[in-house]
Amino acid sequence: MLERDILLERIEEVLIALRRVIRATDLHSKYLAKTTGLTAPQILLLQTIRGKGQATIGDLANEVSLSQATVTTILDRLEKRNLVYRERSQEDKRKVHAHLTAQGMETLKNAPIPLQDHFTRQFDTLQEWEKSMIISALQRLAQMMDAQDIDASPVLDVGKLDRQSPSSDENEAFPKPPL
Repeated sequence: MLERDILLERIEEVLIALRRVIRATDLHSKYLAKTTGLTAPQILLLQTIRGKGQATIGDLANEVSLSQATVTTILDRLEKRNLVYRERSQEDKRKVHAHLTAQGMETLKNAPIPLQDHFTRQFDTLQEWEKSMIISALQRLAQMMDAQDIDASPVLDVGKLDRQSPSSDENEAFPKPPL
């Protein structure tokens, strides 16, 4: 019976740690929405455009590991808010480049650091064996939760990546199990 108690305690520790990660992501998403009115993917796209000066939708999609359709939808929303504008390439009329507006630059100056940037800085300080163990454990955890085949981008945010309202909870992190 003692072994069972230890097992239950370990399971509880894992679930608490997992819940803390989910909660931290949720809280940070809400903080971004409150301070900037933007989602983490929107800020990530703005930062990427700033870094490149201009970028095609394909370049942006590759850079942030999102589909071109998702990037286009996010750009549509950013354009409506006058944070970006798109312009057809002079050299190749088939290409459209996204650019930051002055308002977009100002928004980025005042935006807090996205959670994944903070995570990246912390992760980079780890030794290689620690990085490998974390990756392995998280991949195994995803498998144990039947989540290994769920499409996900490396953007720490909750909900739908191209949602209109940053606080919308219309999508769940995991699909509902079949009845």
